[in-house]
Parts: sequence; C-alpha cells; structure tokens
Amino acid sequence: MANHYQFSELFHRYDRNPILTANQWPYPVNSVFNAGAAKLDGETLLLVRAEDRKGFSHLTVARSRDGFGGWVIDREPTFPASPQTHPEEMYGIEDPRLTWLEERNCWAITYTAFSDAGPLVSLAWTEDFRTFHRLGPVMPPEDKDAALFPVRFQDRWAMLHRPVATLATTGAHIWISFSPDLKHWGDHRVLLPARRGGWWDARKIGLSPPPLETPEGWLILYHGVRTTAAGCLYRLGLALLDRNDPTRVLRRSSQWVFGPRETYELEGDVPGVVFPCGWVVEDDEVRLYYGAADSSIALATASLKDLLRFVLESPPGDGSQ
Repeated sequence: MANHYQFSELFHRYDRNPILTANQWPYPVNSVFNAGAAKLDGETLLLVRAEDRKGFSHLTVARSRDGFGGWVIDREPTFPASPQTHPEEMYGIEDPRLTWLEERNCWAITYTAFSDAGPLVSLAWTEDFRTFHRLGPVMPPEDKDAALFPVRFQDRWAMLHRPVATLATTGAHIWISFSPDLKHWGDHRVLLPARRGGWWDARKIGLSPPPLETPEGWLILYHGVRTTAAGCLYRLGLALLDRNDPTRVLRRSSQWVFGPRETYELEGDVPGVVFPCGWVVEDDEVRLYYGAADSSIALATASLKDLLRFVLESPPGDGSQ
C-alpha cells in the first residue's frame, strides 16, 4: 500500500467559509447547500439547493466573478419543482450536478426528484440557466447521487448513480449505466462497491461532483457514510476510471481525503456532513463547492496534480478486495 503521509492536506478550506448561507438569500429559506457548479460567461455559477420553510427544496442560481465572493443570487427560485407537470417532484428537487455536453451545446442537470414514491434521478437541460427543459425521470426509486459523463463511449452516454435496494444486507454502491438517447438507460452494473466492516466508506457510498476528465483518466470524488454512536459522518475519497472505458476502475484511495472538522461542518441541520455536488478547475486549481452540515455552502481548493498523484499511488482496482 502506498505511503500517503506526504498528502496530509489535499484540500484547503477557504478562510472565509462558509461562502453562502440562508442569511444572504433574497427570499426566506431555511438553508442552502449541495450546489452544482459550472463556469459560464466568465463567471462561476452555482445551482444551489435551497430548502424552504415548508421543508421542500428547489434550485437557485448564484453567480460570482471570481468564484470566491461577491455572489449575486437570483431574486426568486431559478428552477422550482413542478409537481403539476412532474408528480415525481411533489416534495421538491435536490442535489443538482452539472455536465457540459459539447455535442448538444447545452448543460445537462441530473437531480433528485422526491415524492411519495421515494427519491429518483431526473434529468433536465439548459443553455443559459434561465430556461430549463425537463426530460423527466431516468431511473426508478430509490436512486440518487447521479451525474453524466460529458462524452459518449462507443456511441452511448454514461451515467454514474447510486440505487438502493436492500441496504441492510447488500449496502449502497455506485453504479454505471448507459443510454443511446439520455432517456432510456440499461447495461446497469456496480462500478464502485461500498466496502464492508470498519472502513470509513463501508456499506454506503455515492458520487459527489461529476467525473472530471484528466490525462490519467476520469477522476472521481465520492462520499462515504460511516454510522457512529453520535450519528453519520460523511467523508470523501478518490477513485480513477479508465479514460476510454469508464467501467474499469484503475485506482481507489484507501484513506478518506476530506471530512467534517470545522464548526460549520459539525453543527447544522445534519451535523458531520461535507457533501460536494460541484467542482471547477482553473489551471491547476480545483475549487470544490460543498454543502456543510446541510446548512450552508463552503469552498475548498486543491492542486489537480496533487489529487492525481495521490490517486495514482492508491491501491489498484475497485478496493473491494
């Protein structure tokens, strides 16, 4: 096993965290967290999950020139739930992840729709984050933590997601599925299994931001959930997929690389949670936008070169053995 002591801090928290809170919102909300991220027209755009005071979530855009501060927030929900036309959104929409599809010249949004039937993966697309076109559900419940790859593989789109069937006996794993048209999905298989026993990512894992294409392969940041006597802890690990065949897991970190530590991560509506849905890259700098304790949005940065060095020195394969 590789010696990772030289990588004691891969991610560095922004010293003015949290960067977005409910107090900054132009209309009443309970909390803001779990934002998708994109670079658009020279700005950083966050599609933020905002939970209203009924307990239902919707999505609102916040923009910044530098990606750190000076956020301009839409005056009303940008992408609200539409239960009249999409009953699967009865109780709101959550946790968006954004992928630029160059072939279609649009942004794809994978998000969780929530209703009496349970959470499921829905898909929409937009060109400008003002007008949105829903494709509707693409996976049955219970399923979430989904994102698209930005390119096709052998003429098929690919999506990572996290279905749950019988958590008590089999755990919850990251799956990969394929589609010819973004609507009909098949060839489902487990890609990254949750580990068993005392591991930090035993029994339940899920994708965090969308896959990031690098010369070494697709860099994956995922969350693992460990149940403790005080509740659940959400921490993050890395994996690397083959660039041409995303069903091949090349490396997976044995250690977690980022976890709740600061007060704003340990105290909130759901304590002990760091949960990213988006990242952007500027030269070598990776900017990771994450929900903190399901109550605010914070920012951490890392060197892409360091992340790749770390994962390339991690054990080979999917970590299941």
